[in-house]
Amino acid sequence: MEQSVEKKYNKWIVVLSVAIPLVVAILFKVKLKDFGFDVEPLSFLPPIYATINGITAVLLLVAVWAIKNGNRKLHERLVKIAIGCSVAFLGMYVAYHMTSDSTVFGDIDHNGVLEAEEAIAVGKSRLLYIIILLTHILLSVVIIPFVLITYVRALAGNFERHKKIAKITFPLWLYVAVTGVVVYLMISPYYAH
Repeated sequence: MEQSVEKKYNKWIVVLSVAIPLVVAILFKVKLKDFGFDVEPLSFLPPIYATINGITAVLLLVAVWAIKNGNRKLHERLVKIAIGCSVAFLGMYVAYHMTSDSTVFGDIDHNGVLEAEEAIAVGKSRLLYIIILLTHILLSVVIIPFVLITYVRALAGNFERHKKIAKITFPLWLYVAVTGVVVYLMISPYYAH
């Protein structure tokens, strides 16, 4: 029974694990104004989706606390809400980038170009930002199949296998959620207002 439920979802896990990052990458490059849409930049979204990342991190921590204290129902609810938060984040992130130009870390004068003086002014903090951003992006792609597999194993009632993979999924997902907030806090001074 457990294996048949997992097998039933395996194709969807593969499809979603490939399709989500691919669609996000494509939409990230799409600017609605380039297609004749007269849309205002959704510049209010970054603090909202950063907050959602923070909420996701808290939900994950409380979900682990709940399961360690034997409250499976609370654990399940919190994880479902965390998944919903991650989906909401993704939707807002894509919407923001479809309506707004990318922000350059260190671009003090908000002209979209990092000039030599600006690069000197931000110094090594730019390198730190890029490292955090790249690991955040890479792990946000890697985490998709981990979350889906972990969820399906619980859905199938295969709690031993669920627990095994959750030990990998939890720290990766937590890292992605926390670094989402850190990336926002680091880049926010450079958003054009």
